Amino acid sequence: MIAPLISLSRLTILLIGSSTSSISSPSPLLYSRNPRRCTASLSVSSPPIMQGGFLSKKPYEPPSWASYLNPIPSHTVSLGHLPTPIHKWNLPNLPEGTEVWIKRDDISGMQLSGNKVRKLEFLMADAVSSGADCLITVGGIQSNHCRATAVAARYLNLDSYLILRTSKVLVEKDPGLVGNLLVERLVGAHIDLVTKEEYSKIGSVTLAELLKKKVEKEGRKPYIIPVGGSNSLGTWGYIEAIREIEQQVQSSGGAKFDDIVVACGSGGTIAGLSLGSRLSSLKATVHAFSVCDDPEYFYNFTQGLIDGLHSGLDSRDIVNVINAKGLGYAMNTAEELEFVKDVAKATGIVLDPVYSGKAAHGMLKDMASNPAKWQGRKVLFIHTGGLLGLYDKTEQMASLVGNWRRMELDESVPQKDGTGKMF
Repeated sequence: MIAPLISLSRLTILLIGSSTSSISSPSPLLYSRNPRRCTASLSVSSPPIMQGGFLSKKPYEPPSWASYLNPIPSHTVSLGHLPTPIHKWNLPNLPEGTEVWIKRDDISGMQLSGNKVRKLEFLMADAVSSGADCLITVGGIQSNHCRATAVAARYLNLDSYLILRTSKVLVEKDPGLVGNLLVERLVGAHIDLVTKEEYSKIGSVTLAELLKKKVEKEGRKPYIIPVGGSNSLGTWGYIEAIREIEQQVQSSGGAKFDDIVVACGSGGTIAGLSLGSRLSSLKATVHAFSVCDDPEYFYNFTQGLIDGLHSGLDSRDIVNVINAKGLGYAMNTAEELEFVKDVAKATGIVLDPVYSGKAAHGMLKDMASNPAKWQGRKVLFIHTGGLLGLYDKTEQMASLVGNWRRMELDESVPQKDGTGKMF
């Protein structure tokens, strides 16, 4: 019961000066190795990409209600399979008259999925326009953002450098191939490990700048993407998502949403959602469940992002930040993991344990504690992806899942070699 609660591809992408992209003709797969780096070169034969299609660079026009914001991005690169669907989420034990719907940003792609895709559409366009030949970004050891950045970089024929935060015990060891790390290493990302203590004392900005200077000395042209893709430019990803939601509501003829609920880890997603919701016709109250730091930090950080767009708004007026950190970032209680399992079993929706799992858990706990606050309201939950993070929790979740057994076969069942075809 639910409690209340290596590069695989070398694609030549022609983006600058054109609204379309093209992929080079096929050539053999070539590998090269040295102690620091493993790369591969593969050109894949593909049909021409249609104008405005996947991986195309195109001019950006903001929603009319956001046209006063400044600066407005000039271009985007199409990376996500959008729009993502919205459907009703039949969670049990909701307050009377409350409806919860879910926007499936977890299925905006496969290797490149989740909320990071929307931010990267703007950030990657800027990186390409700047003439960069590689990207630098920072995150935790199972960072969804770093994985998405590495994949997007490879799509656009750029290298990626990932500064990943881990423990003192593991920083000198091979980080392994679990979850996001497997995808990052398959696409040839360069990984630099730092301890959590080093990260805390030095900070992500300085770490990225240090690596930038190093790769510049090697003749590279790096472009830094901040933690989570969360800067004022990345904020446009979820301003644009609000336009998408607005259009979906209008086309369905349904009632507007009263509330939007989302996990908050770096701040860019909630900045875009809350700013867009306030400026657009939605006017939904945005509830952000923070999975790290504290609400005060996110009010201040969000303020910086929307000030960077000259919004003239106060973050405390447009978003409600609730602490859902629990044991800490990427750390889970048994109750939280059981909640993830129970939701999957009851509704078929698999939540990641780091972000959306904690946000949904926090939402249902608040609904149970304060039912009058939510009664009769129509709520939209944004699933921000992160499924690969579950693979880092398999040992903790092993005792929560069963549902297997050896099939019993009576001796009377006829058996003959070669009867069953094995593929």
